[in-house]
Amino acid sequence: MNPAHEYLNHLTRRQFFAGAGLAMGGVALSALAPRLVGATARQNPLDARIHPPLAGFPHFAPKAKRIIYLHMNGGPSQLDTFDYKPALQERFDQDLPESIRMGQRITTMTSGQTRFPVAPGIFKFAQHGNAGTWVSELLPYTSKIVDEIAVVRSVHTNAINHDPACTFLMTGSEIPGRASLGSWLSYGLGSENNDLPAFVVLTPRFSPKVAAQALFTRMWSSGFLPTSHTGVALRAGADPVLFLENPNGVDASTRRAMLDSLGKFNQLAHARYGDPETLTRIAQYEMAFRMQTSVPELTDFSNESQATLDLYGPAVKEPGSFAASCLLARRLAERNVRVVQINHRGWDQHGTLPEHLKIQCLDTDQGCYALVADLKQRGLLDDTLVVWAGEFGRTVYSQGTLTRTNYGRDHHPRCFSVWLAGGGVKGGTVFGETDDFSYNIVKDPVSLHDLNATLLHCLGLDHSKFTFKSQGLDQRLTGVEPAKVVKGILA
Repeated sequence: MNPAHEYLNHLTRRQFFAGAGLAMGGVALSALAPRLVGATARQNPLDARIHPPLAGFPHFAPKAKRIIYLHMNGGPSQLDTFDYKPALQERFDQDLPESIRMGQRITTMTSGQTRFPVAPGIFKFAQHGNAGTWVSELLPYTSKIVDEIAVVRSVHTNAINHDPACTFLMTGSEIPGRASLGSWLSYGLGSENNDLPAFVVLTPRFSPKVAAQALFTRMWSSGFLPTSHTGVALRAGADPVLFLENPNGVDASTRRAMLDSLGKFNQLAHARYGDPETLTRIAQYEMAFRMQTSVPELTDFSNESQATLDLYGPAVKEPGSFAASCLLARRLAERNVRVVQINHRGWDQHGTLPEHLKIQCLDTDQGCYALVADLKQRGLLDDTLVVWAGEFGRTVYSQGTLTRTNYGRDHHPRCFSVWLAGGGVKGGTVFGETDDFSYNIVKDPVSLHDLNATLLHCLGLDHSKFTFKSQGLDQRLTGVEPAKVVKGILA
């Protein structure tokens, strides 16, 4: 049996012509590529980018060239961090009014409760910065940079459970299979660094004392986009990339010769079958070869000053810590990596919230502050967009037993807080407003589609024009529902 003949026998007419078009385009591209790259290199060697942007991209002059996304996986409590509700102290242990809940759905984790007692936060708030932004005592370092950040208190989402909520946050859809934000940006804007991936994912350690939801690779998957745009996940620890060094007896020149021979076989396979993924395989082998040199230099902090290490705190010296990941993100930004995504787990406080949320904030607060401050002092904040977000918020009512010093909170998609800093963002801004219970939005709602449209805008992209044909549809990160750029937080 000939696999090629069997494959062709099962093709529909539509699939054949679509595939033939891709194959011919690939053959033409492979024939032209050496001449195009050679011509570019002769004009200016610095412009010979392996992964250039799409033609016509960005759509307009961007304020940010890159993005660092700090994802607090699990859903931080907005009531205990950024959404100050002092009047709730007088409502301790009172039932949440039905006029506030309005029959909205809740998870099965609290739907069986006989009552929904209001749980005011026990942490003190204070105003900071020129704008007087209210910030919880849990975030003393973040409070130092409020004049650099815009706090959005009115973000809302469709999903109420972690898997679909995380998927929706990063891909614009609760249904798996869509491309992630980082993959969209890699695809559209390309990379300015030939030796590192355009999209890097970091998964720092978290406290063993807190519960943590699973991370899903679809949060950095390329979905329907070419797989070369999938995020490259660096491991937490002293060895971020396995098998980075050549085996004993194999030197760099031998490795290079082996990859050149392998590349020729892959080119023959692509010419025969026209599978675009073959070109991805060639590109990924080449990137792996370059990373053998670039990654060890990237992860070596020995050339960082003591002042910089002190800025991030003592945990920065621990490989795989959140602080070390933030310093690594700054070093990636220096090297013009387009997207860095840091996923910190353990923000799912259904019970014992005061103790566990405090642990999470202690683990991340100084790192977030140091990242923004470090970028600013190096002149990188102006063109680097930093985002801090979870997948949803937490309920005002307590899950489980409520006391004056202890409570838990369930998932709450109706409103939560996000902050942004850097390229294109107006610092010292507070946008949006929730009701007295931080349960419903009463002013300036921001959907996740609106948030993603705004992120794309800061990077010079019109979300309505940024599409990719898949399954007969012009797919967009912001979906088919109306989405708007949140101009109130833009500089």
